[in-house]
Amino acid sequence: MASQEIEALAGALARLPGLGPRSARRAVLWLIKRRESALPMLLEALAGVQEALVECQTCGNVDTTNPCAICLDPRRDPRSLCVVEDVADLWALDRAQLFAGRYHVLGGRLSALEGIRPEDLSIGALLERVAAGGIDEVVLAMNATLEGQTTAHYLAERLESFPLRITQLAHGLPVGGELDYLDEGTLAQALRARRPMA
Repeated sequence: MASQEIEALAGALARLPGLGPRSARRAVLWLIKRRESALPMLLEALAGVQEALVECQTCGNVDTTNPCAICLDPRRDPRSLCVVEDVADLWALDRAQLFAGRYHVLGGRLSALEGIRPEDLSIGALLERVAAGGIDEVVLAMNATLEGQTTAHYLAERLESFPLRITQLAHGLPVGGELDYLDEGTLAQALRARRPMA
């Protein structure tokens, strides 16, 4: 039986996505065995991230600068804007290095069951960005879930009065799939095959 502190660490790690109780205990044992080298580095990295993390006021990304590195990158096409539900989706798309534009994070998706309404998301900020001009295309990269598609259709209706092209990822994405869990090949095909919203 482990001490209360070790159990607390295992419990905290078990709450991370992809780690269950058994994997968390293995991670704790690994850290204990390497407590002289790995544990201080992990603690330092966690403390540094905790102090430096900020939300980008432009797009909603999480980074250590505001505006974030993506918004500040002059190589990115400011005329193309990809709208995603969450930061994990932004990171998944950007990791694939297939979209050269900028992003906008909604902070969730519309869901009547969960009580998430349009005013609970950063839709107003999205409309302000588009109204400011200079955007030719908005890519609606919502997850292929019922709520994701409902959100995409709602956004398409709100954006239709602007002089821009509205596209969405191809439906080659698996229904019920989430962008963060897809491989780069699937993401590449979905971005290449994006099409106008009907």
